[in-house]
Amino acid sequence: MRSVLITGAASGLGWEMAQRCYRRGDRIILLDMNKELLAEREASLDDVERVWVYALDLCDDTARGELVEQLKSKLSQLDVLINNAGITHRSMAAHTDTVVFRKVMAVDWMAPVELTMALLPLIKSCKGSVVNIGSMAGWMPVPGRAAYCSAKSALAQFFEVVRAEESANGLHVLMVYPSFLDTPIEKNALGADGQKAKHARSTIGRIDSAGELAERILQAVDKRQPWLFPNRFTWFASIIWRIAPAWFHRNIRKRFAVEMEQHA
Repeated sequence: MRSVLITGAASGLGWEMAQRCYRRGDRIILLDMNKELLAEREASLDDVERVWVYALDLCDDTARGELVEQLKSKLSQLDVLINNAGITHRSMAAHTDTVVFRKVMAVDWMAPVELTMALLPLIKSCKGSVVNIGSMAGWMPVPGRAAYCSAKSALAQFFEVVRAEESANGLHVLMVYPSFLDTPIEKNALGADGQKAKHARSTIGRIDSAGELAERILQAVDKRQPWLFPNRFTWFASIIWRIAPAWFHRNIRKRFAVEMEQHA
């Protein structure tokens, strides 16, 4: 039986992947901060042998360390680790409390890095997969997302180095680069003061379905693909950023003018 660990598993993309892995017959290990919703998800699946749930904050070093020790005592291998949990913000950099920057970097970069490194022996033992939900925001600047863009860029660079270092040992790394998804991450975005953002988000291209992306991610794991760019329009925008940055900046400022005017 394959073991699959998913962070941020109680809602959005994480829950979509969890349901699909469950239907495939996998043992699913679900991590989320939302204890109540996680309990509901566990009850809906109703299989204690194949559904393990852990309610914890992955930024809590003690809680994460205890989780790792529990998993090491129960598992001889971890076939797939999906680093899905994330947080974003909608706030102009110059007006944002630095606590927001630290929070976004901790959740979107430090937590997945530390969890993966701690579990790496279990993953490498079966030549398993590490899946990271990145973002096209890590490839191009998005106004109002300075910390998020930075965190996703750091995530990509870190795991590309891990890929280079560990591919000869059989480790599979899949980097997923979605753009805008219909998930709770944007609904729970932080504002400049660290509270919930009060203004609506701006977008580029279409808003993709979490269910459709979940299916494509699992297919990419099966094929051991290195990268997944599900939205070609946004991928093309990232190329424009590299070949015509001045034009890109002019147009991205127009596209995100409503957000930028929040502190004009």
